[in-house]
Amino acid sequence: MTRTRIFSGVKPTGHLTLGNYLGAVRQWVEVDQHRADALFCVVDLHALTVEHDPARVRRLTRQVATLFLAAGLDPALCTVFVQSHVDEHTRLSYLLECTGTDGELRRMIQYKEKSAQALAAGDGVRFSLLSYPVLMAADILAYGTHEVPVGEDQTQHVELTRDLAVRFNRRYGDTFTVPRATRPPLAARVMDLQDPTSKMGKSHGVSAGTIHLLDDADVVRKKIMRAVTDTGRDVVYDREAKPGVTNLLEILAACGGPDRAGLGEAVDPRELAGAYDSYGALKKDTADAVVELLRPLRERHAALAADPGHVDTVLREGAERARATARPVADAAYAAIGLLPPVR
Repeated sequence: MTRTRIFSGVKPTGHLTLGNYLGAVRQWVEVDQHRADALFCVVDLHALTVEHDPARVRRLTRQVATLFLAAGLDPALCTVFVQSHVDEHTRLSYLLECTGTDGELRRMIQYKEKSAQALAAGDGVRFSLLSYPVLMAADILAYGTHEVPVGEDQTQHVELTRDLAVRFNRRYGDTFTVPRATRPPLAARVMDLQDPTSKMGKSHGVSAGTIHLLDDADVVRKKIMRAVTDTGRDVVYDREAKPGVTNLLEILAACGGPDRAGLGEAVDPRELAGAYDSYGALKKDTADAVVELLRPLRERHAALAADPGHVDTVLREGAERARATARPVADAAYAAIGLLPPVR
């Protein structure tokens, strides 16, 4: 029986956040790398679709990879690598551009939003912003992926990947595995502490509402103690009426509760609400829980950052394993679509 294959990645467009960890990376560490043939990638090519500082992209690419390892991804159990280190991603991307349509790409919600933001900032809209969902499809299809764990904002892109795979297979023969999007059951949706109606994002220009994984303990406490709450004084779990309080309760629950006794198990934020009669007490316990959750991760990151040779070895070996998996798929796609193989 073929083992389930999982692919997921993170763009190096900002410092990883508590939302990235609780919403994705922890699931990869605790579940996915143990149950499947899992590949986790720093998708650095996707960081080039908007204005960027080349040195910052390189620095954040290494930082994200190091944080993957610090969080607990084990190269003996999974494959950790950098997208641009495996040429098959871009090889397949062009074939899929020849399979997709302009209309499909222009319907992508993220393209509409990000192109509007670029125009508002006075920047041109790069073609890569339009085409990057095709590169994302190549990322996924190169590995015969079965499952793609994603948040709501990326589900549309996985649906496009499925459509491209099915269309290619029908036109040129059975070449690609058709993947499916999955929503991890352990994932937590973490909202911005200053705007609890928006997701906590690593690319936000204002960081007061964002907890970064490498923030020191004092910074974490300050951000949580200054988190926006709601009118009234009752601590109630209600995302519509009390989004600020609900966000704190969900973060605390995801960290295992006030004493972290439930870490690794589901903790009901509704039940936690009944234990508090003030916002201040809830904020204090949430800050304590987050600080303790991140403390070992920050310590492991410091040790790994002091040994860059080890990280380089992991990325080199990860790229070699990824390439060995992706190359036969890309070669088969080139043959299927009608390209003459190179003369050896």
